[in-house]
Amino acid sequence: MDSELDLVWRLALALALSSAIGIERERRQKSAGLRTYTLVGVGSALFMLVSKYGFFDVLKPEEVVLDPSRVAAQIVSGIGFIGAGLIFVRRDSVRGLTTAAGIWLTAAVGAACGASLPILAVAATAMYFIVVFGLAPLARSLPASQYAPSALRVAYEDGRGILRQVLETATSLDFKVADVNVDRHERLPDQNLNAVHVALEIHGAGSVASLAGRLGEIDGVISVAAGDVNEIFD
Repeated sequence: MDSELDLVWRLALALALSSAIGIERERRQKSAGLRTYTLVGVGSALFMLVSKYGFFDVLKPEEVVLDPSRVAAQIVSGIGFIGAGLIFVRRDSVRGLTTAAGIWLTAAVGAACGASLPILAVAATAMYFIVVFGLAPLARSLPASQYAPSALRVAYEDGRGILRQVLETATSLDFKVADVNVDRHERLPDQNLNAVHVALEIHGAGSVASLAGRLGEIDGVISVAAGDVNEIFD
């Protein structure tokens, strides 16, 4: 058995690799950032080291036999509790899946460090960054689905039938309006008029920016803002 000091480098490697992953998530201001990822990686490495080397004082040939792989299996299932807490469902949209998957991968990286598989740990970390930075631009370049929801917040003068014009304009640009939510009415003293604020959930493969521009040209429309459907419809 290696001395405990000889095992410290495995914890240090887990610290370095999981911190690298955590820094990327911290820069994106995710709910699980540098500290969470680092602790998950180091903790997983420690679990693996304990499972491999922590029971030599009680092991006896042909009498007491332990299976270190059982701890790895428990890490895989146990880390799911953290991942599940990072996933949020709002309406028909799911957020946090990438963060949860990153937590799961970081646990695996830490376990590999603890199991004395540094090449696999480094390779998995490199693949993480390839996926995050390499596949993200590819995903953004894919054509938009007509079923993907978008949202607009429109403010217009009350009593002029403008909402009908807004819906007709959206339909003419091949957008389907799935939900209309009147946020509030307000009085604008400086303009001596009543304003209505409406949130629209729309579906379509066209340009939401172009639609917003067309709506802004309608006489009586005060403002048009595009945003995340989960933020506008919360």
